[in-house]
Amino acid sequence: MESLSHTEVVKLLLQLSILLISGRLMAELARKLKQPAVVGEILAGILLGPTVFGMISPLHFGHLFPSVGPSALVFDGFVHVAVILLLFIAGLEVELNLVWQQGKQAVLTSLSGLIIPFALGFVFPYYFASFFGREPGADRLTFALFVGTAMSITALPVIARILMDMNLFRTRTGMLIVASAMINDLLGWLIFSVIISMIGTGGGEGLSLPMTITLTLGFTILMLTAGKGVINRILPWLNRSFAWPGGLLSLSLGFCFLAAAFTEFIGIHAIFGAFILGVALGDSEHMPERAKEIVHHFVNNIFAPIFFVSIGLKVNFVANFDLVLVLVVLVIAFAGKIIGSGLGSYLGGYSKRESLAIGFGMNARGAMEIILGLIALENKIIDQKFFVALVIMALVTSMTSGPFMRMFLKPAKKIIPPDQDPTLPTRGFM
Repeated sequence: MESLSHTEVVKLLLQLSILLISGRLMAELARKLKQPAVVGEILAGILLGPTVFGMISPLHFGHLFPSVGPSALVFDGFVHVAVILLLFIAGLEVELNLVWQQGKQAVLTSLSGLIIPFALGFVFPYYFASFFGREPGADRLTFALFVGTAMSITALPVIARILMDMNLFRTRTGMLIVASAMINDLLGWLIFSVIISMIGTGGGEGLSLPMTITLTLGFTILMLTAGKGVINRILPWLNRSFAWPGGLLSLSLGFCFLAAAFTEFIGIHAIFGAFILGVALGDSEHMPERAKEIVHHFVNNIFAPIFFVSIGLKVNFVANFDLVLVLVVLVIAFAGKIIGSGLGSYLGGYSKRESLAIGFGMNARGAMEIILGLIALENKIIDQKFFVALVIMALVTSMTSGPFMRMFLKPAKKIIPPDQDPTLPTRGFM
């Protein structure tokens, strides 16, 4: 049986320790500056990666963070697990009953905030593919579909954290933003799963594209209906019979990896299975908030830094920085979400100022776009310049969402009593 050598084990442990320590230090610095932790973690990766450390001492950088070899392969496995767990806890944030409560207004806001950004993100990259960074071997349609999806998906954990920090979470406007973001996430990841199946690199064990899509839709519907019903029946017994919280946490993560393995097997990226399982589990009335908190702390403080710091290790952000491309991506991102979500909420009966605030609230992207971009980069859909532009867009939209909402919103009166809190917790990994 092949195993890591003594030197490779030391190297792997050094990699993990450096990423966790640097990520935590920079995340704390970001928090002191009232920015999301992910900003600090990505900056830590930029300092450790080819942008800074690799430029100062390329020999030591290549020795500590090799791109090939046994330790690099194992480290890549850690990153894959981190991404799966990040999407799992993103799914735990989704509460379908909250979506139903918002009704027509949430549907209008989310669909308008999905369709218009998707259209803008599709049309321009389709006709100007080389400018937007399409890899020469990538299909033009697949590339444009990816960019459209990246422009339309929001970051629910970021939005929830911003609303809580602003004391807006339990307001009429806050509830609409959260419900709309939930619908965006569900539809956006479903669209992206189809795009991944079109690439033909996700596995699928020889399954045709129609069969993969059918299985994906079937899996989604089954998990959110019958699967959710089974979870509601099993969880009370599990909470009584198993050691708490260990039994619930280990089984939750076990089924998370099982769902991820299934979607990877049928040709859809593993993150989609983890996300849908998270939605089904998190929406259960028998899933204790304390258990969710423990999972979030575990993932946010261990696996999230490993993933986000590793982003900076993959790309030279200075060499691949294209100012014009970054500005164009920012304009499309801001225009699509603000016009789309703002228009939908305005049609739903909100004032112009409230609609603008909702548009800026829905504009927060965070880690979702970064995860999408990394998958596209690994599958050779986009080049490194567009990936850098996408990361910058995700950070800028997350950093500006709160200030712009404050600009357009006056302090709103709470409408939901504390004992009826929808219980979306204050945990934001992005």
